[in-house]
Amino acid sequence: MKDVQNQPDNRNIYLQRVGIRNLQYPVTVMDRNNGYQDTVATINMYVDLPVDFRGTHMSRFVEVLNRYRLGIDPKIIKNMLEELRNNLNASVARVEIEFPYFILKKAPVSSIESFLKYTCRIEGQKTEKLYEFTMSVGVPIMTLCPCSKEISERGAHNQRAMAWIHIKSKKMIWFEELIDAAEQAASSPVFTILKRVDEKFVTEHAYDNPRFVEDVAREIAVRLNRDERISWYRVEVESFESIHDHSAYACVMKDKED
Repeated sequence: MKDVQNQPDNRNIYLQRVGIRNLQYPVTVMDRNNGYQDTVATINMYVDLPVDFRGTHMSRFVEVLNRYRLGIDPKIIKNMLEELRNNLNASVARVEIEFPYFILKKAPVSSIESFLKYTCRIEGQKTEKLYEFTMSVGVPIMTLCPCSKEISERGAHNQRAMAWIHIKSKKMIWFEELIDAAEQAASSPVFTILKRVDEKFVTEHAYDNPRFVEDVAREIAVRLNRDERISWYRVEVESFESIHDHSAYACVMKDKED
């Protein structure tokens, strides 16, 4: 059959990225406590397209993915991208994988267990000589405003927040390690189920540990700076303010190799 994608193109325009986006796909990811965890990912896959080709072969993205969906880790992503480059005669291949990741957590006093969802993301990019792998996790946390506590006679405003940690590392790092770093830096972790004794504990714990978004970002950075496995990081904290019609935000980035 006629291969329209391979037809020549005379517009002389190089496309940095062509591919597929928002593919919902079952994957198996590494889990520190259970070995592996099955989840459903949203996947974007791209290659570059030279000026002399009209299009790429979209079906080949999924064909390659079908062979590498189990046990996603840096080595598997590297091999998948190299096969994608070769199959599509591309110079650059890139994949972005985002998925919900569930951890069974105990309430702080009652010890009732429930699953809490975190958002994890993996990004990989491969050229002939260079391979880059970034892992990220979004951690829901609680912040309590130090200023509000200082100036108020009764209570202080508090709210849910989100801490995003993006890293590049020399060795294996578990999502759970990054989650721990974010939760320890917050006024308090959040939980899916809290009984009254737990709610009392969480409320008072947050009151004893007030944090601006700036505090949370810096506390996470301190922990990441100590970890010699991490070569680069970006930390973003967004607090969904309960008394303002806006969010508060802080970000810190560091290339530890520079």
